[in-house]
Amino acid sequence: MTPTKLTSFIISKNLANLRADRAAADLLPHLSRSKAKILIEAHGFYHNQHFSKDPGARLKEKDEVSFPEILAKPQEPPKTIARDIPLNLLYEDNDLIILDKSAGLVVHPAPGHLDDTLVNALMAHCPDVFSTEQNDTVEKLETHENHPENYGGEDRPGIVHRLDKETSGVMVVAKSPLAFKELSRAFAERDLSRRYVALVWGNPPDTGEWEGNIGRSRNDRKKMAVLKDSGKPAKTYFKVLERFGKNGENLALVECKLATGRTHQIRVHFSHHGFPLVGDPVYLKNIPRFAKTLPPASRNYLLDFPRQALHAAHLGFKHPKTGEWVEFSTELPPDFKEILEHLREAEKNQGKA
Repeated sequence: MTPTKLTSFIISKNLANLRADRAAADLLPHLSRSKAKILIEAHGFYHNQHFSKDPGARLKEKDEVSFPEILAKPQEPPKTIARDIPLNLLYEDNDLIILDKSAGLVVHPAPGHLDDTLVNALMAHCPDVFSTEQNDTVEKLETHENHPENYGGEDRPGIVHRLDKETSGVMVVAKSPLAFKELSRAFAERDLSRRYVALVWGNPPDTGEWEGNIGRSRNDRKKMAVLKDSGKPAKTYFKVLERFGKNGENLALVECKLATGRTHQIRVHFSHHGFPLVGDPVYLKNIPRFAKTLPPASRNYLLDFPRQALHAAHLGFKHPKTGEWVEFSTELPPDFKEILEHLREAEKNQGKA
């Protein structure tokens, strides 16, 4: 049944041959193309009175398109609220917070995660700094003369970098205008030290570096990929800490250092070279050949691991106020430790056999 509230347009010559999401962004100025794509996939639109959820549908001159109210009318963004979510704090002062982010915690609000994120927790932990209901603090931060133009916005206050939802480890959050400015600069210029630990399938070289531009995959827009003719330069240094399996060829525990900071960089580089991370839900779609020679119990245990085995183990940077170099490290989380203990125990038992 066609909804009663539709906003209709006739496609003009200058919009002919555009994708539906691109045309929607031109016709409805409050929408970006990416937001139009998401809304069309979720709610659809009418193309010459035929319902469609294809944001890539090509439109012709004089076609009629009709958009439901959720696309046509600007939506009031949901207000970010404070939530009492436990945080594992490593350090805190007037300028910054260092925490050990748990796997499964989303950093900032997004569709599907509006009130259960790190930002919601920070607003409860420091309402005088992050809450928009406490003396308009965020507005004051945004207009501070020594502060950059944007402090991260209402839904990302103080956030200068991210870890993926299922990646655990060290994060820093800015509490002051000075900290936000200096930490943002440090991440942009790579004027800091970051080390990650990952468990990967296969037997990568003892040491090395992966280098290759990373950009949005042309085959799957939800994934990143190494691209030859586009994307942004990316380089990952690594060394193997420990090997497991037959002749040490099934799995490797690796330490990674980033020369750049692209989305999913470690996951993409290792997957591209044939060594995907254990448990990676995006870049590990098939059972890797390295798993086939493991004992069934170990193979099933590893294949059932519910997240990418990736941990941000170390972060070092100059304190934004004092200029002193500070470093913070965290242990592997219990589920990651359990994998390694299982593998080491299996190695011992195999040696006794």
